[in-house]
Amino acid sequence: IGEWTLPGARFPLEMAHDADVGSSSLLTYQLTSNPSFSLAMKERPGGKKQPELVLEKALDREKQSSLDLVLTAVDGGDPARSGTVQIRVNVTDLNDNLPVFSKSVYEARVAENLPAGSLVLQVQATDADAGSNGRVSYSFSNVVRGIRELFTIDSESGEIRTAGPLDFEEKSKYIFDLEATDGGGLRDHCQVQIGITDENDNIPEITILSLSSPVPEDAPVGTVVALLNVNDPDSGENGQVSCELSGEAPLSIVASSGGSYKVLVLAKALDREEAAFHELVLRASDGGDPARTGTARIRVTVLDANDNTPVFSQGEYTVRVPEDVPVGSTLVTVTATDADEGLNGHVKYS
Repeated sequence: IGEWTLPGARFPLEMAHDADVGSSSLLTYQLTSNPSFSLAMKERPGGKKQPELVLEKALDREKQSSLDLVLTAVDGGDPARSGTVQIRVNVTDLNDNLPVFSKSVYEARVAENLPAGSLVLQVQATDADAGSNGRVSYSFSNVVRGIRELFTIDSESGEIRTAGPLDFEEKSKYIFDLEATDGGGLRDHCQVQIGITDENDNIPEITILSLSSPVPEDAPVGTVVALLNVNDPDSGENGQVSCELSGEAPLSIVASSGGSYKVLVLAKALDREEAAFHELVLRASDGGDPARTGTARIRVTVLDANDNTPVFSQGEYTVRVPEDVPVGSTLVTVTATDADEGLNGHVKYS
C-alpha cells in the first residue's frame, strides 16, 4: 500500500473455507486491533462474505515501513473452531521528504598554499525516503564566477576539494551555496564559508619613489636623500616589515607615520674627498618564520663643494740666483694643490 493512499481505501482479503455444513460452516472474521486499519465485510453472491481491509488513516513509511496483522476466521459450531492468517502490509514510499543538510552553514579554514585536490570539508544531507527518493546528490547552487575554478564537490560523497591555487592576498574568504537533490527532484540548500589562512609567501618589495643624487657634500645633517615604499601583502606578522642599511653609510632610515614609507636622511656630514659616492643596500625583512627578505641597491653620488683651500707644496721657497740673471729667466716653480674637483680644484697663481 502506498503511503499516498487516502483513508477509506479498501483492500480485499482472501476468504476462509470451512468443510463443515450448516451453522458449523458459517464464518465470522476478526482483525487484530490496529489504529491504521479496520475490517469490513463485503457481500458476495451466494450469501458469502468477503473480508476487506479498510485504511483508517494515512500511512507514513518513514515512521513504519511495514505492519503485521492477524485475520481470524471463526465458524459457528459448538464449540467454535478458528483459523488464522498473517497479513503483512508493506508501505510503498512516496517522495514526501526533502533532503536535509546536517548544517545550514558549513565553515572551514585552510592554508593558502594547499595543493590542488586537497580535502577542504565534507557536507552531508539525509533523506528519510527510500530507494531513489532517498538517494542524495550534491552540486553547486548559483555560484559566482571563479568558484568552480577553485573548488570541486563530489556529487555522491559531498567532499569539497581544492581545484586551483588559493591566494590569501587575492581573497581571504569564499562564500557559496550548495544544494542536495534527491531522486525525485526535491532540494535543500546550505551555505559554505571557507576562510583562507595567510602563509608567508611574499617577499617584502622595496620601491624607490624618489632619489636625490648627487647630494652636495655640504648638505646639512637631516637632509632627505630618498623616499621609499616598503610593501608586503602578507597579513599579521608575515606582513610586518623592518628595514636596515648595510655598511657604514652616512644615512639613516626614518619611518613615516603610516609605516609603509621610509625616508633616507643624512645622518652625518658628507666629505667628497673622503668618498665620492656611497653604495647602499637596503634590506627589508618581514616577521614570518622563517622570515623573507627583500633588498634594494642605492647609489648616492656626492657633489663637490669648494670646502678646501689650495695648499702649496712648501710653506717657503728659497732661491739663490746670480745678480746678472737675464730678465724672463725662470727662478723657481711653485706648486699648489686643491682637493676639490672641477673649477673648485683649479688653482691660479698671483
